[in-house]
Amino acid sequence: MHKLLTDQPGKKLLLLGNEAIARGAIEAGVAFASTYPGTPSSEISLNFFQVSRQSDLYFEYSVNEKIALEVSAAAANSGLRSMCVMKHVGLNVAADALMTLAYIGVSGGMIILTADDPFMFSSQNEQDNRYYAKLAGIPMIEPSSVAEAKEMIPYAFDLSEKLKEPVLFRTTTRINHSTAPVTLGPVKKAETAGSFTKDPFNYVAIPAVSRKLHVRLLENLDKAEAISEKSEFNIVEGEGAFGIITNGVSYHYVNDAISDLSIKDKVKTLRIGFSHPLPESMIKGFLAGCQKVLIVEEGEPFMEEAVKAIAQENKLTLEIKGKSKELFSRLYEFDPAMVRKCIAECFNIDYAPAAAIDLSDVPEIPQRPPNLCAGCSHRATYYAVKKAAQECGMETIHPTDIGCYTLGMLPPLSMADFLICMGSSVGTSCGFSKVCDDKKVISFIGDSTFFHSGIPGLVNAVFNKHNFTLVILENGTTAMTGHQPHPGVDMEQLAMGDFGRISIEGMVKASGVEHISVIRPYRIKKSIAAIREALEFKGVSVVISQEVCTLYSKSLKTLVGKPFYVSDKCKNHKNCINELGCPAFTIENEKVAIDADMCVGCSICAQICPEHAILPLKNR
Repeated sequence: MHKLLTDQPGKKLLLLGNEAIARGAIEAGVAFASTYPGTPSSEISLNFFQVSRQSDLYFEYSVNEKIALEVSAAAANSGLRSMCVMKHVGLNVAADALMTLAYIGVSGGMIILTADDPFMFSSQNEQDNRYYAKLAGIPMIEPSSVAEAKEMIPYAFDLSEKLKEPVLFRTTTRINHSTAPVTLGPVKKAETAGSFTKDPFNYVAIPAVSRKLHVRLLENLDKAEAISEKSEFNIVEGEGAFGIITNGVSYHYVNDAISDLSIKDKVKTLRIGFSHPLPESMIKGFLAGCQKVLIVEEGEPFMEEAVKAIAQENKLTLEIKGKSKELFSRLYEFDPAMVRKCIAECFNIDYAPAAAIDLSDVPEIPQRPPNLCAGCSHRATYYAVKKAAQECGMETIHPTDIGCYTLGMLPPLSMADFLICMGSSVGTSCGFSKVCDDKKVISFIGDSTFFHSGIPGLVNAVFNKHNFTLVILENGTTAMTGHQPHPGVDMEQLAMGDFGRISIEGMVKASGVEHISVIRPYRIKKSIAAIREALEFKGVSVVISQEVCTLYSKSLKTLVGKPFYVSDKCKNHKNCINELGCPAFTIENEKVAIDADMCVGCSICAQICPEHAILPLKNR
């Protein structure tokens, strides 16, 4: 039995934040969940997927976040408790549906989880999704710890059902990926049989209906504010003339700083957990008892702007500080030392930071930049594309996309020139190909990303007769976020249940592409020849590079290649290192060597070695 299905209230488990969130949903009786995987939220989906195979929970990996939201919205409006999970940039994809869903509302409880990523550990930006709650006009909940994240999920479901609105549940990486003890609560039986009542004059958002629904949305927002004023997750602690208003993980940094600075008798705090709409009366009362207030929040000045407005409207003239060059930045994550320093500076507290530890006798730690795995088929594809373009005498532009293959930007491959978002490789290729006639546009997109948002760009390219080559890297999984399935995966072969399967080649043909090549990238010469033909084609050409993700193949125990070694024939040209950069290569005694424990036997290096000096090991 999956540990998150443990029905022992009071038992403590050590859980990852994402596991705690999934457990909270199970305790709340979630019946329906959907997602498009994205770090830092991915483990929530993984646990839902595993739990769904042992329970009545319906879970799906949707094609993209917009579809995931729409699927869950339908379930919620059929009376079920549903949850839609995504990372912060995923909500950009789902925003079109979200804005009008807020008007329509829900009949069952619905949580939309957005996992924000301050410091961009695995993201292309660090946008602050609290503004989506404000933009859509829906309630928002923010936990400050792993245990609280679990406790807040049932509260959010109850809130959603009370207001008949979806609730935005905002986490950050530090919550999602921390581990802490969590006390299990009772598991509510999920209602899995939905029933939809037709009501087009409330559910079909034509202008006449939406005008009425917008009025109701604003009324619900007023109700939400009244609940926020009394929420158990908006709490005032301490006494003093100085005030701190905070949220999320910053709350714990604040508590530590107050203790470290010995100012418990001088500072009171207001922790906001129900953060949209903000509890205006509560904040007004808090401000009225303070001489000076500091807002401690990661990201944008979301609370700071609102608190200053509340102070102005109520003619309160105290000093309110937050984001500034002297105090908190809008960049990256906070940490305890930073918060302690800024609190001391804001309130003129004598504070001497601990002396830095002398590390002069410690050697510098070598940098370990992210890299494609040893034997990754993307490396072979990049090499073949580069050689084919060189043989054609072409200067190139390489729009790329979101996935492991984005690491192709690093030398020695250097095969990524432009990236905005999921699917942008295809759309931007259309633009580059029209205005940069002197260069060949060759773009890259992964199989999961292609299904997510690459198809419309390809249709656009065919319709408008653009001229570029799209390379679809089909490695049989959504690799970067942890090997989740996508519509092109053969789920039956993996014994993962009854699913359909979409052929990428068939989809490309149906889009009207006239030149399609399917290559096996480990076969270097054949791949270069096929890619060269694609590059010389005038119009839209597509190369589908098919090879299962090496890391995934290892996990499935289907990897069959033998490791290679560098023989005495080697003349130390280092073509293998300088052109491939595979992490299985090392330098020993100034000569090239291969780490047999890392090598997966893909043979790419052996094929490009001018002396044919790289050979398979007979015995490991």
